[in-house]
Amino acid sequence: MRNEIRFSGLGGQGIITAAVILGRAAALYGGKYVVQTQSYGPEARGGASASAVIISDEPIHYPKVTNPLIYAIMSEEAYKKYGSNASEDAVMLIDPGYVTSRPDCLCYEVPATSEAKARLGKPVFANVVMLGGILEATGIISYEALEHAVLDSVPKGTEENNKKALSIGMELVREQRT
Repeated sequence: MRNEIRFSGLGGQGIITAAVILGRAAALYGGKYVVQTQSYGPEARGGASASAVIISDEPIHYPKVTNPLIYAIMSEEAYKKYGSNASEDAVMLIDPGYVTSRPDCLCYEVPATSEAKARLGKPVFANVVMLGGILEATGIISYEALEHAVLDSVPKGTEENNKKALSIGMELVREQRT
């Protein structure tokens, strides 16, 4: 099975880091084939940023995302550019503090930035909150694989907060499913 995931938002929100972590989880700890690509504007922070991950059970012969069915969108600009044409069978996670539009597909509101600030003291954990939401919404990889990849990727001393961030994201989606 081939899954295409698109992350998008603004530079500085950890969009590319989230995609790299998801790819690492699937490739190194999930035994999958993975391709990760990224694009961003010339601005270091605040410009458009997008990253895509393809996760497959078989070798990937074409590395471009053509039909993403999983989206994580963290800005209105990103929604307009990358999410507004999502198919009805897609799953989209949006940060409602930054995205006002709503798609016609299954949509989970994951207030990643505000929850990271409120519960962990810093918005820097928002991307990992969103990863937890993706895991809960899709089951695309195992929790153990994602947790391992997160802990391998984050700065020393932030491991516990990043584990909490994963749990927060999962909880936020779980609450919307019931």
